[in-house]
Amino acid sequence: MKKTTFSLLLSLCTIFIFDSCDKSAPKAEELSDSLKEEKRYDLALASKLDLFKSISLEHDKHHNIHVMDKNPELIKLGHTLYFETGLSLQGNNSCNSCHNLSTFGVDNLPTSLGDKGQNGDRNSPTVLNAALHTSQFWDGRAKDVEEQAGMPVLNPIEMGIPNEKYLIDKLAKSDLYNTLFQKAFPNAGTPLTYKNLCAALGAFERELLTPSRFDKYLEGHHEALSLQEKKGLLTFINVGCTNCHSGVALGGNTFQKFGVHKNYWQVTGSKKIDVGRITVTNEATDKHVFKVPSLRNIDKTHPYFHDGSVSDLKKAVEIMADIQLNTKLSVEELDNVTAFLKSLTGEVPAKYQKAPTF
Repeated sequence: MKKTTFSLLLSLCTIFIFDSCDKSAPKAEELSDSLKEEKRYDLALASKLDLFKSISLEHDKHHNIHVMDKNPELIKLGHTLYFETGLSLQGNNSCNSCHNLSTFGVDNLPTSLGDKGQNGDRNSPTVLNAALHTSQFWDGRAKDVEEQAGMPVLNPIEMGIPNEKYLIDKLAKSDLYNTLFQKAFPNAGTPLTYKNLCAALGAFERELLTPSRFDKYLEGHHEALSLQEKKGLLTFINVGCTNCHSGVALGGNTFQKFGVHKNYWQVTGSKKIDVGRITVTNEATDKHVFKVPSLRNIDKTHPYFHDGSVSDLKKAVEIMADIQLNTKLSVEELDNVTAFLKSLTGEVPAKYQKAPTF
């Protein structure tokens, strides 16, 4: 009798527990429409995500292209040099002046002010994730961040140093830099050289990678993107944006004519018609050709295009769809793609947003 009573009570408790669980957990058919829609978009995107690569997973691979053994002293030297106004002739500019690390590696100006107060010809692109690109500058005239680092220093409009020897002689008068170069290049007979300066700046720039929520999504965390962002991503892929903006940097690895279907300056309002890469290659086919920019942190790196002629991100998306893809996006599509692009915003490590202290 007691056994029967115990069994009955156990059954009643079991029914009560499962009944409670049923009330607290939604059944499959009770899932919200938005959640069902998100799952549909996740399925639709699943086979297309190999167009991209997670920056988190690619970090070590790309960092070690030039720095086979990560050298903290080399990075520290580069970090110090990055904020050094002594790299400009009159002491008004550092690398950080035009590529401000507290504002996502840009100065948010159409074109930047040089050491003498003159404006450059082209918009200063963000230094963030630049090490992932296959070349540097809008015209691709530098092969990597090491080569790029030394060019603005010697540019008469940008930093105005007359020649390499002038700068090295200047830095050689500093006990701090003699010490930092010696620590960074302990086996070099002459540590303080222009080549080593460029190597140090490049090593530091290779640290400036900014993973975002999009990388989490690529790694399988479906909740990392909102439904609107997923819709925008699918539109971004389906209309052909990924023909140029793919890979780990979503750009930065090809050259394309700006204005495939109409002259770019007719829609950007550009004050100057820049002929682009032809000035580097002297090839007629490179007229109005520019390096495709990375879209990482694009929401924060306005104004856009090689001349900074457009400040609004949604307008820039509309222009690109029009003149590159011959496509008119709807208002909803523009909103969705813009939302997706904002998911590419990462974070600059706080320790790199200011000069190191000694």
